[in-house]
Amino acid sequence: MLAVGIVSEVFGPHGPGLPGFDFALCADRPGPVPTDTGVPLAVAHGLDRLAAADLVIALPGAGFRTPPGPAVLDALSSAYEGGSLVAAHCVGTFALAEAGLLEGRRATTHWRFAGLLADRHPEVTVEPDALYIDEGRIITGAGAAAGFDLCLHLLRREHGAAMANAVARDMVLPSHREGGQAQYLAAPVPGDCEDERLAGVLAWAREHLHEPLPVAELAERAVMSKRSFARRFTAATGTTPHAWLRNLRLSGAEELLETTDLPVEEIARRVGYGSAAVLREQFVRRRGVPPRSYRRSFTSTPSY
Repeated sequence: MLAVGIVSEVFGPHGPGLPGFDFALCADRPGPVPTDTGVPLAVAHGLDRLAAADLVIALPGAGFRTPPGPAVLDALSSAYEGGSLVAAHCVGTFALAEAGLLEGRRATTHWRFAGLLADRHPEVTVEPDALYIDEGRIITGAGAAAGFDLCLHLLRREHGAAMANAVARDMVLPSHREGGQAQYLAAPVPGDCEDERLAGVLAWAREHLHEPLPVAELAERAVMSKRSFARRFTAATGTTPHAWLRNLRLSGAEELLETTDLPVEEIARRVGYGSAAVLREQFVRRRGVPPRSYRRSFTSTPSY
């Protein structure tokens, strides 16, 4: 039920100013479907609905160790062959593997079942630490709440950072998380006053992105030594302060490129880069295209 809630929350209605999607739940046999909460889910559509879908997401189920029936596998393969994006969340990845869609590709799933996926499907390169893996028209995501990461990545990729950021804000979630599943395998860091100070510093940094923000200054604001701050930061976020700031700056630049006509030089200043040349270098390295090419990709407004 968590997976159903995740995809319906991301692709469901979000109020004025945000797009709506034609969202549907499908099953091989429409009708009541049992869930792990004990509350049955009413599914109105059969597999024929997949033929008209731009995006198909295979969700996890308790019976994932048993391969889906031929009708389900055929429907997934047909959707892909027809041009749909095909994704899977958590152990839903097993269905894509059984359908032959992951052969020769990288994929991820819940870390607990990554070994099983690799044993059953040696033709798949399983990466157990990833939150999601994008292989073009095949995208797989990790377990549980990492379904949000997968869905927000799809929004960002297909419709831009501004939309993904707006939907994430509506759900009170970060629009992108650095790091991978490995950060969640150990016991979580206990909440204490240091965590509260760290959260306050992160919020302050978001509001002062145009400033240099050296790690030493962030550590001082958190009332920690630089070494303790870096250690605490990585434990809490799964990434380093430098990587976190870089991603925040690039995400901010993406949104400004999509939603404003500001010159690249001004955008670079607003997100904390010393010059347009530095922003361009980082953008090409991390996003694969220069800022102006990225902007051209989002000059036309899509209809929904």
